[in-house]
Amino acid sequence: MAGVGGVVGGVILDESVLLASQQLQHPDSSSSSSHSSSNCASFQPDAHFLLSKLRHSNIPTGISYGPGLEAHKVSILKEVATQYSIHCFILDASSIDDTTREVKLAWSNIGGCILYLVSNKKRDIYPKLSKCGWLITILNVEGSSACENSSMVYINKLQELPLTICHINRKAIGNSVVTVGYIMKPSREEDFAKRGAFPMYPTQDGLMFVPLTFELPLSPQLQEVDVVLHKATDEIISIDLNSSLQSSNTITYSRGMQELQRYMEHHLDLCVIDPLNYIYPVLDRLKIQHILLGLEDLKTRGCRAIRGANFLKVDDFNQAGLIQSLSEAKLALPSIVKPQVACGVADSHSMAIVFRVEDFKDLTVPLPAIIQEYVDHSSTLYKFYVLGEKVYHAVKNSTPNADTLMKLSGSNELKPLVFDSLKSPPTTKGNPNSGDGNSSKATDHCIDLELVTSAANWLMRKLELTIFGFDVVIQEGTGDHVIVDVNYLPSFKEVPNEVAIPAFWDAIKKKFELKRTT
Repeated sequence: MAGVGGVVGGVILDESVLLASQQLQHPDSSSSSSHSSSNCASFQPDAHFLLSKLRHSNIPTGISYGPGLEAHKVSILKEVATQYSIHCFILDASSIDDTTREVKLAWSNIGGCILYLVSNKKRDIYPKLSKCGWLITILNVEGSSACENSSMVYINKLQELPLTICHINRKAIGNSVVTVGYIMKPSREEDFAKRGAFPMYPTQDGLMFVPLTFELPLSPQLQEVDVVLHKATDEIISIDLNSSLQSSNTITYSRGMQELQRYMEHHLDLCVIDPLNYIYPVLDRLKIQHILLGLEDLKTRGCRAIRGANFLKVDDFNQAGLIQSLSEAKLALPSIVKPQVACGVADSHSMAIVFRVEDFKDLTVPLPAIIQEYVDHSSTLYKFYVLGEKVYHAVKNSTPNADTLMKLSGSNELKPLVFDSLKSPPTTKGNPNSGDGNSSKATDHCIDLELVTSAANWLMRKLELTIFGFDVVIQEGTGDHVIVDVNYLPSFKEVPNEVAIPAFWDAIKKKFELKRTT
């Protein structure tokens, strides 16, 4: 193993920083009795935060405890170790040699030193572990701020450890590593992290990821990173569509995101994927529809067209002349109705498919709204992902054709189909056009990849986004390729990890290198 000056190749968390003791009152005892309470261990809430970050970090992680620890506490630790798929080691001053051998066997391919996080109550264990090349990191030293010396590191909170690892590794490796700080909601982070997208240990092409948290001051965290990767839409509180989305003043972010926004505005040399003003168009379905109008000049030699869906913005479903407006917008029924706000707020995915003009008046879709052409597409949706200069796609089942939708609505009344597009889009079992890949109408051969790739490159230049996605359906009869949705920083989970993750890293690295040279 490398000495203290090397990168952190493994992390061991001592039970003294993971378990919290609390006094529980016996119900049959007087509060004045000296024997009226007993110690009960619980797991520190911040420890779950830390373990969730380390779990998929590409850094081996373990928990240690002394041989005399109470059985119920050991049980808690082992349960947590199983939950996070990490090792458990028995460690005290008398068993250091045995434990270090066990760690080497468990982590035979470790690429750096062991960082051992422990409380200052176990000082007797520090010297010998330091001699073994372990980096002793001490939590909660009263009166101390987060700092380091030649053999020890001091931190005040468990949440500081990922940033501490980042700092140590940057110092050991030097300028050859690019550090990416990322912020997104926990469920999204978990989806990316479990695919190996956010390693804290440097990748072969020199990227290292560190989670940013609004629970700690942002400025010290951001000083450690070269690139900020964000999903700002996770932090939107409200959007005002009465003014232009060209201005950030129309979007109200969480307090933490506002702090991040101010930092980015005052540190223009920081590489951001992507600047907040670049994502504003994908928040507004009307703005995206207008942008997609520019696709009309893209055609292949086969003269197939790629376009956005026909659309109409409405501020009131009871507005006068709605029938005429629909006709002028080349909209026939059924049509799909979507909120103008595309993401980030409640009900942005609340939609409806309307079959009769008179049913618009009682519609519950939030206003302002976009009435959009419903394209018969054999229940087949093509999801495209742009990762830097690379374009990937996947085929998914989608909503059925209009005639089948009418059966779902009810043959007599044709009531609007109201649904949440993320949870319960209209489908039908046994649909012959299910888009399962077996139908001649629903195979990969239908898609004109040259045409859609041209559109992807056009959108990349137009939107100036590094990572985005869009959905394409192929209109029955005409063969038109219709883009029905555009979104920022999608999960691209349909693309195999061995393909998607290197492309994801490459897109980030190239964006950083471009920023550095401009």
